[in-house]
Amino acid sequence: MSSFRVGFQGESGSYSETSASTKFPDPNCSFVPFKSFRELFDAVENSTVDLAVVPVENSTEGSVNETYDLLVEKPLFVIGEIYQKIHHCLIINKNSSPENISVVYSHPQALAQCRRYIQSRSLESIPMYDTAGSVKFIKETMKVNAAAIASKRAALIYDMSIMEENIEDNCNNFTRFFIVSKRYENGPNHDKISIIFSISHTPGSLYSILKEFALRKINLTKIESRPTKNIPWEYYFFVDLEGNTNEKRISDSLSSIGNIVKSFKLLGSYKKAEIN
Repeated sequence: MSSFRVGFQGESGSYSETSASTKFPDPNCSFVPFKSFRELFDAVENSTVDLAVVPVENSTEGSVNETYDLLVEKPLFVIGEIYQKIHHCLIINKNSSPENISVVYSHPQALAQCRRYIQSRSLESIPMYDTAGSVKFIKETMKVNAAAIASKRAALIYDMSIMEENIEDNCNNFTRFFIVSKRYENGPNHDKISIIFSISHTPGSLYSILKEFALRKINLTKIESRPTKNIPWEYYFFVDLEGNTNEKRISDSLSSIGNIVKSFKLLGSYKKAEIN
């Protein structure tokens, strides 16, 4: 049987890989690392991998903007979501002395999620492309004055010491991941939808969109704007809503919106994930 390939950004031991392996435990599933989000999205687009698991937002630090920008750019779809509780560890080389640690490496999101802890230890923050990648980096470079912020699993994979666990500033620290595919799916049990649209920079334009949902009593679970990057001060809006595209009130609202916006993309239909 051929292997089902799921891509993720980062190194082995990253939170993305953990989420992917939890969601897809089949032994025939293989997990493929990519250094950048763009390389990962390109791999889905050209079928190098079947799916990708990508972080889209964190409960304390907000959205992963590059993910949203690539979802606008690429002809790909969201077919699922995952909520992963995040527990960060301060990880050092086995020959390092805790009192000599002066710098800490990690992904910018992880550094931000541990901001108060880092300040309390007067550590210098150095951003890296990945949490697990930062552990790999300080191991390969044998930095004895440096630590990395990553998962306990990353410490085990790279045979490193955990100096302290659960260092995140907020104990209710979750990251939401999207499952991204080249193919659109719409199952009868799908109860959540994501869309992207852009509107003209005129008074009342956003209200005219939101009114379509309000009149049909459709619950919006998220709305966020991002610059279009083509025209100054014009924005894409990312909206998550509850419902199934086969419901008349949903299809009517999406049809109405499609007629009045500058651009529109049905990003995906999927089953709402549980927060454990």
